[in-house]
Amino acid sequence: MTTLSLPGFELNRTVLGDIPPVSLKIDKSAKPQTEKLIMSNEIEEYRGESITIFIHGNRCIHSRNCVLGHPDVFVPNAEGDWIHPDKASSETIAAIAQSCPSGAIAYERLDGGEPESAPEVNIVRIRENGPLAFHAELDIAGDTSSFRATLCRCGASSNKPFCDSSHNKANFQATGEPLSHDSQPLSLRNGLLKIAPSPNGPLLVQGPLEVCTGTGRTVTRTTQTALCRCGASNNKPFCDGSHAKVGFKDA
Repeated sequence: MTTLSLPGFELNRTVLGDIPPVSLKIDKSAKPQTEKLIMSNEIEEYRGESITIFIHGNRCIHSRNCVLGHPDVFVPNAEGDWIHPDKASSETIAAIAQSCPSGAIAYERLDGGEPESAPEVNIVRIRENGPLAFHAELDIAGDTSSFRATLCRCGASSNKPFCDSSHNKANFQATGEPLSHDSQPLSLRNGLLKIAPSPNGPLLVQGPLEVCTGTGRTVTRTTQTALCRCGASNNKPFCDGSHAKVGFKDA
């Protein structure tokens, strides 16, 4: 029996199920981020003179960084087109896009500017009563289209593993400031982070990761962990096997 050791408890294969090994090899032939987004039918595209903005509406958690950051570019409550990429510089729009925690906003520079790059430190921030906000070189069940994603931890999303703000309707209650665990600085703090949703179970994470509170305090540093997505763990944000007790289902 293979055991996965996590802060505060242990999970074995009986709890997690038969999980195939995860390779951390980076596919250098992968298509660019923007090309993948254009290929999706769920993407809205707004092309300006110097930048194209892509909106992945199903991943928006309404953090409102865009409409608060530049309301003449991202016009709230507008009828018809609500995005106007020529109302600000491409640098400004790129910065606003990168502040979107869910990855719902992406962009392609048409002026020769640098595309978005992976962060120097892989981070997941625990949002109070809300999702897990990842910023890393992400591979989420094979989806490598974004460096940013908010993943459901309440168990109620209709777009699992992504958050769809169902935590608000479900009145999900979970602190964004859990206790810190003793952990040593990682020798490698960035690189590929693979997230595999276990069938009817937790998010299985492999790769360098700093787990942080919503205010930025380090909870732990790890290269392998299982994060609760059923909403029932007594050791949030980590899985404690409660998904089996509550009968959590992916669908």
